[in-house]
Amino acid sequence: MTGQYVRDLQEVDETQVAAVGGKGAHLGGLSRIDGIRVPAGFCVTTDAFRRIMAEAPSLDDQLDRLARLDPDDREALRTLSAQIRRTIEEIAVPDDLVAAITRGLARLGERAACAVRSSATAEDLPTASFAGQQDTYLNVVGPAAVLRHVSRCWASLFTERAVAYRRHNGIDHRTVHMAVVVQRMVVPHAAGVLFTADPVTGNRTVATVDAGFGLGEALVSGLVNPDVFTVRHGEVVARAIAAKQRAVRALPGGGTRDVAVEPTRQEQPALTDAQVVRLVRLGRRIEAHFGRPQDIEWCLADDDFQIVQSRPITTLYPVPERGDEENHVYVSVGHGQMMTDPMKPLGLSMWQLTAMVPMHEAGGRLFVDVTRRLAAPASREGLLDVLGRGDPLVRDALETVLDRDDFVPSLPDAGPGGPPAGGAPAPVETDPAVVTELIERSRASVAALERDIRTRSGPALFDFLLDAFEEHKRVLGDPLSLQAIMAGMEATWWLNDKLAEWLGEKNAADTLTLSAPDNVTSEMGLALLDVADVIRPLPEVVAFLRGVEDVGDAAFLDELAKVAGGAGARDAVEAYLDRYGMRCVGEIDITRPRWRECPTTLVPLILDNVGNFEPGAAGRRFEQGRQKARAKERDVLSRLRELPDGDRKADETKRMIDRVRTFIGYREYPKYGIVSRYFVYKQALLREAESLVRAGVLREREDVFYLTFQELHDVVRSHRVDDRLVQRRKDAFRSYHALTPPRVLTSEGEAINGTYRRDDLPAGALSGLPVSAGTVEGRARVILDLARADLRAGDILVTTFTDPSWSPLFVGVAGLVTEVGGLMTHGAVIAREYGLPAVVGVERATRLIRDGQRIRVHGTEGYVEILS
Repeated sequence: MTGQYVRDLQEVDETQVAAVGGKGAHLGGLSRIDGIRVPAGFCVTTDAFRRIMAEAPSLDDQLDRLARLDPDDREALRTLSAQIRRTIEEIAVPDDLVAAITRGLARLGERAACAVRSSATAEDLPTASFAGQQDTYLNVVGPAAVLRHVSRCWASLFTERAVAYRRHNGIDHRTVHMAVVVQRMVVPHAAGVLFTADPVTGNRTVATVDAGFGLGEALVSGLVNPDVFTVRHGEVVARAIAAKQRAVRALPGGGTRDVAVEPTRQEQPALTDAQVVRLVRLGRRIEAHFGRPQDIEWCLADDDFQIVQSRPITTLYPVPERGDEENHVYVSVGHGQMMTDPMKPLGLSMWQLTAMVPMHEAGGRLFVDVTRRLAAPASREGLLDVLGRGDPLVRDALETVLDRDDFVPSLPDAGPGGPPAGGAPAPVETDPAVVTELIERSRASVAALERDIRTRSGPALFDFLLDAFEEHKRVLGDPLSLQAIMAGMEATWWLNDKLAEWLGEKNAADTLTLSAPDNVTSEMGLALLDVADVIRPLPEVVAFLRGVEDVGDAAFLDELAKVAGGAGARDAVEAYLDRYGMRCVGEIDITRPRWRECPTTLVPLILDNVGNFEPGAAGRRFEQGRQKARAKERDVLSRLRELPDGDRKADETKRMIDRVRTFIGYREYPKYGIVSRYFVYKQALLREAESLVRAGVLREREDVFYLTFQELHDVVRSHRVDDRLVQRRKDAFRSYHALTPPRVLTSEGEAINGTYRRDDLPAGALSGLPVSAGTVEGRARVILDLARADLRAGDILVTTFTDPSWSPLFVGVAGLVTEVGGLMTHGAVIAREYGLPAVVGVERATRLIRDGQRIRVHGTEGYVEILS
């Protein structure tokens, strides 16, 4: 029956979304799977829809108006979408199209009851399910009624909810077309939904079945609670049988009605356990065909399961591909690096090539496999201790996995996993010269890289870079550097533990580390205050900066120099960029634009500093922090000397204070070194990309970001690139933004974020990890984009995560709340440096706290109160 306008379901498959929409394509694919029964039917193609749209010239103007509408103008959206639907429903269906649909109906039986279902080209996609966005009509009887409902399906492409969903997902209304599926109606004993993976935990070995009596509409519409069955490894492991008081039934003459279920049947299960297991087996077959977990709608008639829809479950976090059947436990790299956004393929592969441990990609993020280290008692405690000190939620998540006795195997020792995690390197003398030497070694290594890379290009550049990555890892793994980092962290832990024990004081080290020397990240924030001091007395420069969105990044510094007083301002910004221009938000991804590439990113921060601070603020703030730390040291030591054995305690504490102030600032330097090297790599790779664009190999320079390092190496050698691969990678990267990476992920797909397990909080308080002592109350500024920061003195910054690039913002706020972070991550270190009360690891903080609300941050106790 293949034709331009009507195609039999048996003739289509999932490759034909453009012709028959997502639902039609999936149903066609389902009908080809051995042992899967799909009700007979046909698709009215998108060609028919386009033909109908062409019949009404006024639709063009209406779609133009729709594209221009403000997405927040709900009333205008509602009115215009209703007008478009009316226009479509009033179009007379052309005779040849009527004939094609009628012929299709004749094959089903002209008076057969049918389901008429919308099938848009942008639904049931791996990245956006569009579930429930368009309409379905059940038990439609007779050609005239079917044609009327086909028109309604076409019009339902413009329901208010479908239009809003497309706007939210950045999908152009004109690029989406509507097909319609017409199927013989199944009159079932029971119906419902099967998820081939647990939609809540993500576990791929668990299937859940929701079931009710009659048509599935009773469940979809929320008319009844379903029976819920949980199946694992081929057996029902849990069931909850609901009291099903209502059911939706098909009426003999067409249409449906909800009816009461006889009292004696209400609490009977809609399916037997044997039927549930049989259904899940069918689901596994469907999942294998489509290659990913599925959300499947099913009907049961005469003990025979028929499948009426299958779509991917779009909310599941992907699992790293390993090619084995063993259990694996993965810890998120992004949570440790304070960057949980997805990374582009070049960024992922560069981080993998320069990291000290193997890393596995999933959903555009990186994970470390810790299974071996968890499996051996010798390494397990060290791993849990180090990760738990950084982020207690990671520890709790790992302990949750370990509580399942059978998941992590028991090994006698660490085996190939390496030495126990957290095994302390040999101690180092408390000598500031150690830090000076380490910083000099790092600078010399970066300078040598800059010098030697200049003459490299083509395939020789990639050979050079592979050697450079080994030097990168050598610098990163320098034993003296690791000793210095651990010395600072261990001294901090010692001070907090001992002063809590001896003086009953929590987080005493937070004050003792204020304005510690050699902290390149806190210096970066203070240095931007100095830039503001140069600009503040120059009104023309301030005015120029306020209108900077009209100036591109390429011209910014040159245009700045032309303004009265602008030459000095430009020199100040240039000097800042020379020192810190390699930094940016999400800097572990080499593809992110650096401040040197996009200097206008700094303008809102400079303007905030101009408005909120007096001249000389940087020096004053640093000195105030130093004086507070000294006063705290004197106070702590005098109180200790009054205790039994006080002189010994005071002497030990003094040694640890000296140690922490010597080494804690260096904690930030290795990251600065990494990012400095990354910018050198990036500039060299972009020169290659420009060469490929000039040679006509690449369409645009940034296409290289969607290739791995090795793929880019191959392209440079062969001068050939797969444009379809680049486009697929771009689409995938866009889709990864909708995924929330878990702290811990298992090879079964279970996403575990851990909990704080506290019962000592005030009602309604948001629990987190205390990382910088003190309590502060103020206006919450929920900021997700550094470039859109607009702060007043006393504001509290609330955001998802902060990496070092956020530290210039810290000088202007009174407190910090983040969703991601740990005791030793950058945001925590800088918050302590500046004396800002801070709580990190507050789940969903940016959604639970609204911009402008008054909040109180308890940085010592680790919670946030919403006051208004």
